[in-house]
Order: sequence, then structure tokens, then C-alpha cells
Amino acid sequence: MSVEQLEGNSDCRRVEDISLLSHSKSVDDVYIPQVAENCKPKVGQEFESIDGAHEFYIKYAKEAGFSVRSSSTKRCKGVKEVVRKEFVCFKEGVSSIKDGERKRCRGMTRENCKAKLAVVRSKTGKFVITVFVEEHSHPLSTPRRVHLLRSHRSVSEAKKSLTLQFSAANVPTHQQISILEFEAGGIENIGCTKKDIYNHEAKVRNELRGQDAELLKEYFLTEQEKDPCFFFKIDVDDDGKLKRCFWADSVSRRAYGCFGDVVVFDTTYNTNQYGMIFAPLVGVNNHGQTVLFACAFLSDEKTESFV
Repeated sequence: MSVEQLEGNSDCRRVEDISLLSHSKSVDDVYIPQVAENCKPKVGQEFESIDGAHEFYIKYAKEAGFSVRSSSTKRCKGVKEVVRKEFVCFKEGVSSIKDGERKRCRGMTRENCKAKLAVVRSKTGKFVITVFVEEHSHPLSTPRRVHLLRSHRSVSEAKKSLTLQFSAANVPTHQQISILEFEAGGIENIGCTKKDIYNHEAKVRNELRGQDAELLKEYFLTEQEKDPCFFFKIDVDDDGKLKRCFWADSVSRRAYGCFGDVVVFDTTYNTNQYGMIFAPLVGVNNHGQTVLFACAFLSDEKTESFV
């Protein structure tokens, strides 16, 4: 079946079209990516799925020096099965903001670029490239900067797990980036930017918001399994919110048994994030060194909170 037949042979109607194409404008310069032939899409090339075609075009775009975004989708009537999908250059279309209306000095995000790739579902179920426009209306990114483009940036599952372990060890985000850069052999090989790491960590914090007390209790139970002498107590209010908690491990309890003649109870440490008071119970050993007997979190400094 020819490409023209694939484009026209369908009783499907367009139910979703998010294309941003506008009237073409004349351009003096045309930029054609210098990419190896085996990496370049070809009309008639087949893929098992739309995701396969999308991944291939993104790989080509990274070699070429531009970013990719979805443009339009055509679905089959009734079953809403995708039968045609179009991917375009991230600078496709024209900006609706005039130059005089820009509040910040930013680069042009829309330059009416016509570069695109369209795939159509054939009778065999595979997706075939029917349209491939190679020419761009704007300069392409250099290899040293292409990793900053949106479609080539993502925080992989391995990096998500690694940053989670770094955060648990109180490693600052800027140091995490330095470690990832050293491991990857350069910042351009990390696959994401510092901002992406910050955004991922913020997303994790938002997902855990409201579950911190449960996580603290789970941590205490885990410590109790490892150390049978580990002791903790948690009190909650009528709404189930944490009011106060107290904990001490075996080392601290032994220290109290030996040097508990004098105990200093300090409540001057206030945690800003939760508005709770951190109250360490400390003493002095026979060497004149400070030793920790126990710790507590208090919601206030009322008498009942200390009893």
C-alpha cells in the first residue's frame, strides 16, 4: 500500500487535534541537520508502535540538535484508536506574544519551523512514516548544549533512586549534581539538569506531605527490630496529628545509666518546617564530654508536654 493510500484510506474522523501549525512565512535560511543516514527517518519506514516512532525521532533530534513535541493526533471513530500521529520541532508555529509585550528577555520559542514527522497505522497494525520534513527555519543546537533541550531531559529511575539515597544521607542537591557529573563523565551526559533534580525532589516532598509522622513511626519500628533496647513513644491529638514523640536507643540508655546524675533538657531548637520543638536530653561523661541520653519532639512548651 502506498503512502498516499495510507493517508487517505480511513473512515476515521479527527477527534483530537492539538496542532499549532500556522500560515507559512518566507525564510531566507534553511538549516538541514547533518546526521548519518542510518539515524535519519525515511518515508515508508515502519515501527511496531507510536512510542517506537517517537523514540526514534527523539534520537534523531538529539543527533540533529533540536527538541521534539507532539502536534496532532487522529483517532478512529468509536474505538478512539490512534491511526495517525504527528511530531514537530519545538519551534513549530508562531508566538502569540508580540515583541513589545514581552516582560522578560527570552529567546524565540516559536519560529514557524516546518520540520515534522507523521506516522499512520497500516492494515498490518504497524505505524509507517508518511511525512518527514527535514528542513528547519532556525539554527540548530550544538552537541554541547543539546542536552538542555526539553525532549532530551529526563530523570531516569536509577537517578531517582540514587538522589533519594543522597537525600536520606543529607547530601545537598548541588553536590548530588557534581557526583552525577563525575560519574557520567560530563554534565552533558547526565541526561537532566540541576533544575530537573530540584523539581523531582520537590515532587517527592509533596507526595510525602502529610505522611511524615507515619514514616517516622515506621523508621522507629525498623530501629526497634535492629535494636531490641530501642524505645520510643508517640502521642497524637484528636485529629491524628503528631503532638509529641520521645525516643532513645540502647547506647543512649546505657549512657544514662552511667552518667544520668545530671540531665540537661534544652528546648531552644525549633524546627521551622513543622513548627515543633526539638528537645535533646544530654549529660556529661567521666571525660567531660557531652553524651546524648534521649530526644523528643514537642508541639509546645506546656507542662503536660513535658510530663
